[in-house]
Amino acid sequence: MQKVRTASCSCGQVEIIARGAPIRSALCHCVSCQKRTGSVFGVQVRFLLEQVTINGDLNQFTRIADSNNSVNHSFCPACGTTMLLSLSAAREYAIIPMGVFDVQDFPPPSFSVYEERKHDWVQFSEQMEHFL
Repeated sequence: MQKVRTASCSCGQVEIIARGAPIRSALCHCVSCQKRTGSVFGVQVRFLLEQVTINGDLNQFTRIADSNNSVNHSFCPACGTTMLLSLSAAREYAIIPMGVFDVQDFPPPSFSVYEERKHDWVQFSEQMEHFL
């Protein structure tokens, strides 16, 4: 049986339904994720687009990443919650911030990226791949 997870924004106007297991989960320490979350890193899960259904309207903001690829941020127009990220270099995926899921039952992230921008005091006890 396929697991179904629901994610929602702070005001409840946007809902995402993700079916099945995520492809991966990751921590990102880039400055853009720090600004997007207001925290010292972002944590997100990646699903294939066909695993995801979006209910509600989303506003968009697109930025250019360090790689020169574009990153599209989709957020609730009412409360501003970031609900979805998509990458021009990986269009087949929906990247969803882990914190918007209604039930937090994901395993620990499998890798950590942009660690050269990681705050010195941030440390993890979990085994994961590390990328500078």
